Amino acid sequence: MPYKLLFVCLGNICRSPSAENIMNHLIEQADLSEHILCDSAGTSSYHVGSPPDRRMSAAAATKLGIKLRGRARQFQKSDFQNFDLILPMDRENYENILTLDRTKQYQHKVRLMCEFCSQHTLKEVPDPYYGGQEGFNQVIDLLIDACEGLLTKVKSEEL
Repeated sequence: MPYKLLFVCLGNICRSPSAENIMNHLIEQADLSEHILCDSAGTSSYHVGSPPDRRMSAAAATKLGIKLRGRARQFQKSDFQNFDLILPMDRENYENILTLDRTKQYQHKVRLMCEFCSQHTLKEVPDPYYGGQEGFNQVIDLLIDACEGLLTKVKSEEL
């Protein structure tokens, strides 16, 4: 059974698809594609069906040389069962996810993305949507750091 990761932000067009694609990139480099699966979702339904934001895609292409793939979808209660670890980008999305877990049986699966950073000290991945290109570049840097830490943890504890 592969270990399944779900990255979550508000609209699922900037931060969470970036995390998903960066993580997939690192997983492929580590030759672990059969062992770890990634997906992403948004807590809102604003952008369902939309591709990743073009500014986010530009930052990922420039910084890592990867193309952001995927279409936005909304977080579902069934995601609690379907994923081993759910990784919201910020405190607000963390709280929104936990609110859906009324029985509190899945709280242990929900961890803030920045918990896995080793270089950066930010506690949340900031939403770059209303800012300039520098914000998108910062998100990519932050997510590379967090994804590297996350991959190290998953490899040591789950595989």
